[in-house]
Amino acid sequence: MAHKGTGFFDGRGHFFKTPDEATISDLAALLGRIGDGDSLAPGIAQILLSRRDELDRLFAEHDEMMRDAAANVAPIRSRPAA
Repeated sequence: MAHKGTGFFDGRGHFFKTPDEATISDLAALLGRIGDGDSLAPGIAQILLSRRDELDRLFAEHDEMMRDAAANVAPIRSRPAA
């Protein structure tokens, strides 16, 4: 008998049973092929997703440092032509 179910799709339209699987597929595609033989990208993608809170914090700190760095840059004075 037919029944209803829920599925999730990655950016390429591939079907997955869970949102995590679909997101890991998208992350692996973003990383591309890593290493010789079987790609390490799916495993790295899984680690990235599992450590998302830590990564979000690191990227927020990076963005803050970039804003601070941009605010502290003095304009370069041009030298008069000789």
